[in-house]
Amino acid sequence: MRFETLAIHAGGEADAATGAVTPPIHLSTTFRHGPAAERVAGYEYQREGNPTNDRLREAVAAMEGGATALTFASGMAAASNLLESLPAGARVAIPDDCYTGVRMLASEFLPARGITVDVLDMADLEAVRAACERGLDLLWVETPSNPLMKVSDIAALAALAHAHGALLLCDNTFASPALQQPLALGADIVMHSTTKYFGGHSDVLGGALAFARADEAFQRVAHRLHVTGAVLAPFSAWLTLRGCRSLPARMAMHCANARRIAEFLAAQPEVKQVNYPGLAAHPGHAVAKKQMRDFGGMLSVRLRGGRDAALAMTGALRLFTNATSLGGCESLVEHRASVEGDRPTSPQDLLRISVGLEHPDDLVADLEQALRAT
Repeated sequence: MRFETLAIHAGGEADAATGAVTPPIHLSTTFRHGPAAERVAGYEYQREGNPTNDRLREAVAAMEGGATALTFASGMAAASNLLESLPAGARVAIPDDCYTGVRMLASEFLPARGITVDVLDMADLEAVRAACERGLDLLWVETPSNPLMKVSDIAALAALAHAHGALLLCDNTFASPALQQPLALGADIVMHSTTKYFGGHSDVLGGALAFARADEAFQRVAHRLHVTGAVLAPFSAWLTLRGCRSLPARMAMHCANARRIAEFLAAQPEVKQVNYPGLAAHPGHAVAKKQMRDFGGMLSVRLRGGRDAALAMTGALRLFTNATSLGGCESLVEHRASVEGDRPTSPQDLLRISVGLEHPDDLVADLEQALRAT
């Protein structure tokens, strides 16, 4: 089955009770059971399982080509449940460019649990090999990365991790399974902030983990989710499931618009660098071309005028909205260093852009007038 068809039908079977084509929302927090807690219809309590969430988990697993999946109240809930399910004494490697929340988990929370964290350039395979040889339990990859759009070779990293007994997790949020399927390239776990492209409308928070196998790692995370309770609400699951159906079509437009904008910005004298893996000049272009169907709707740009020019440009934009997050229908821009807290790692001259579904001519015109205003 082609991905476009799968995205519409996975988890989307007609309701058995009513024949409704659109999946129902089951809001009940509790379910009738027998005198000895026998599960009459397979459910007992919403934190332990919910029919709407189960549909979404089925869809996520199918779209990522996994054996099973878990859903969470946010992307950070998914990340923290996975990382904190590791035993004390575990060693983890994360990318030198990755989501701020993961860096904060690694520096502020994991050491207190006895988990050691290495920070690596995932494009440097020899550095990764050395880390694996020191003893590694989990290799955490984010590709393309946030916000520098670095590209990591998933298959090569999976081979290194597995040769040394480690698991490979890939944060696939920026690409989505419409463009990249890390499990097929050897990853063991795929993570998503489903708030972004899965939801697609900037109106639902959520996270997910897809697993290649229903193995011990899956069982540990599932048990932790059950006990700690960072579950996805049924209405959020329903909204995300709705987003799954249009994901392939939306991603095609995101990619086409982003390519147009990246090419425009790369030709502007005010621009020092455009980070977009679809550009032939991008250092990870060849790897991205090998492992992605297209290059995504995210890019970042660095301005020659530094922080002042970056802030002036964002202030002059009329169609792009200054806002965090990504993957919605509307185009967003943000000065990433300003939203990363008191210890930013993003360059001060960098703007991160989430390219939406507007007409590309309108987006280019807005960028052009904002650049001229700086």
